[in-house]
Amino acid sequence: MTQPKIIQGGMGVAVSSWTLARTVSQLGQLGVVSGTGLAIVLVRALQLGDPGGHRLRALDHFPIPAIAQRVVKKYFIPGGKSPEAPFRVSAMPTLQPGPDLVDLFVTANFTEVFLAKEGHSGLVGLNLLEKIQLPTLPSLYGAMLADVDYVLMGAGIPRSIPGCLDALARGEAAKLKIDVEGALPNEDFFNTFDPAAFCGAPRPQVKRPQFLGIVSSATLAMTLAKKASGRVDGFVVEGDTAGGHNAPPRGPMQLSASGEPIYGPRDVPDLEKIRELGLPFWLAGSYASPQKLAHALSVGAAGIQVGTAFAFCAESGLQADLKRQALALSRAGKARIFTDPVASPTGFPFKVVQMDETLSAAPVYEGRERICDLGYLRHLYRKADGTTGYRCPAEPVDDFVRKGGTVEAAQGRKCLCNSLLANIGLGQIRSATDTELALLTAGDDVADIARFLKPGQDSYSTADVVAYLLAGAA
Repeated sequence: MTQPKIIQGGMGVAVSSWTLARTVSQLGQLGVVSGTGLAIVLVRALQLGDPGGHRLRALDHFPIPAIAQRVVKKYFIPGGKSPEAPFRVSAMPTLQPGPDLVDLFVTANFTEVFLAKEGHSGLVGLNLLEKIQLPTLPSLYGAMLADVDYVLMGAGIPRSIPGCLDALARGEAAKLKIDVEGALPNEDFFNTFDPAAFCGAPRPQVKRPQFLGIVSSATLAMTLAKKASGRVDGFVVEGDTAGGHNAPPRGPMQLSASGEPIYGPRDVPDLEKIRELGLPFWLAGSYASPQKLAHALSVGAAGIQVGTAFAFCAESGLQADLKRQALALSRAGKARIFTDPVASPTGFPFKVVQMDETLSAAPVYEGRERICDLGYLRHLYRKADGTTGYRCPAEPVDDFVRKGGTVEAAQGRKCLCNSLLANIGLGQIRSATDTELALLTAGDDVADIARFLKPGQDSYSTADVVAYLLAGAA
């Protein structure tokens, strides 16, 4: 397989949409869809009447028609719901999800990858977060049913994923160990997915996609290369200026005067050690320039991963008004990122664009009533009776404390599940005057995204970004 020079990042919830990934892929690079929260995206798009009919078209190609028909029957509203009506919610992810939720995980990832690959022969990848474990196996299988070419995974140490891909490609049950806080020594909890049980007979044949681990250090790359449960095909080496979740600094957490994590020399990846592993790797984090691409190639990388530049292009899933605001801030030299050490319920630092009327503004955040009705970032914990419970530092504080959490751990946490859906125009409607608000994430490069704008224009395209990056990098 020819390695792409550019990997488009897997940003947020459906910011790396099928339209963006498809366009990047058609331009000869690796387009990537974000698998995070796709079940909710599918459910809400169907309730809006599926504008354009794209998801219904994809579901018509799902290899087990009865499953797709059940999803459509349950959630599709011809003509769309009334604008003031709230979205109907689906079940929250659990250790043993019910069949309806498994159907959603599989069909949602199939749909997004199918649409990204439709009508061309380019490469398409799926990006998942290791920290969001419960939907992982059915999400992988749904993407594999749509012939996904790559799986990229970070925000943790995804050692088990290569072996899971091997098992799913063989049509065998895959088993993923789930992190449970308070688990006793030698007490393990697992999530399983069996393609044969899901599909029945005959089971579709699927290929095993390439697996790229997203890493922040040579140590992590070496751990994956040597100790993963199956074949690792390469790495994305991501620095601390990349958007979304960042790896925490090595050593004790130290904060700057502004409250951001301090990164130092220990956090710079040792590229020589990574190169010695003999696997292709791509560099990420403020690499969106032809000079940085040329540098990456000169040090032995296969290319670069670029997120922020693509996140604000015309084809991305971000709401148009958020793109315009961010571009205006960049043009005025006022675009600013705050690396928030506590915003994400995952515990990873999370980069937040500072923008009025979003949850990045303290009064807006403090005015939002805490609610946890999606549950993708909940932590599993062991109850006294040995069963598992679910809690989220961003849920109502009293609920979190009642489940064994602490007030301190809940301070400053933000509901990424709801806010990231608001970023793409699928925020929940709470009342006639109250809807979920956005919380925009991007890399440090957001300060310079206005460089892609041509004179007299207030938007730019995916093709503009790719052409700019490849200039002089032959």
